Amino acid sequence: MTQSRPPEVPVFLYWLARAIFRLIGWRAESQFPNIPKFVVVAAPHTSNLDGIMLVFAMCIFRTRLYWMAKHTLFRPPFGGLVRALGGVPINRESPRGAVKEIIRTFSERDRQILVVAPEGTRGKSERWKTGFYYIAQGADVPLVLAYIDYARKVVGVGPTIEPSGDMAADMQIIHEFYVDKVARYPDKRTLPLGDGVPQS
Repeated sequence: MTQSRPPEVPVFLYWLARAIFRLIGWRAESQFPNIPKFVVVAAPHTSNLDGIMLVFAMCIFRTRLYWMAKHTLFRPPFGGLVRALGGVPINRESPRGAVKEIIRTFSERDRQILVVAPEGTRGKSERWKTGFYYIAQGADVPLVLAYIDYARKVVGVGPTIEPSGDMAADMQIIHEFYVDKVARYPDKRTLPLGDGVPQS
């Protein structure tokens, strides 16, 4: 029997988020695995509303998430608040450097669940960015596939994937999982593989 994940979010936020989801006709399904560190792949992402729905779902799952934020947001007077809400500072001027910064944070914390939206933009692009894969591989943590499906009005958690080092094969599995998930704006969504080879 799989042990449930210990709660990391106050119970009043759980009940508030559940009430909001019930009011708008949405639901959260499944649960995050009870492991201390992993990267959450969040897709599809075509609207600012996606992030809001994810926050509600995280309260229902009672799971604390970390997310990447531009380092300048951590300056006074709001830097402390951004950090308290789960922000992890990165310098986006160097994408490769940002990946290394995030990998380092995994080694510095006993528990860290980092959420990444690999589409990288709310507009349509050719294919997903693959920084999320390199972060998981470099930090030696699994990927957990989370999704938002506007057709079914569901935010949920899918399979856990251990990066094999064969990115093409792993991305094919990820692509097949997300292909039937419906975005808020389907014409703007980007699929993992797009038209071919993943983008570095």
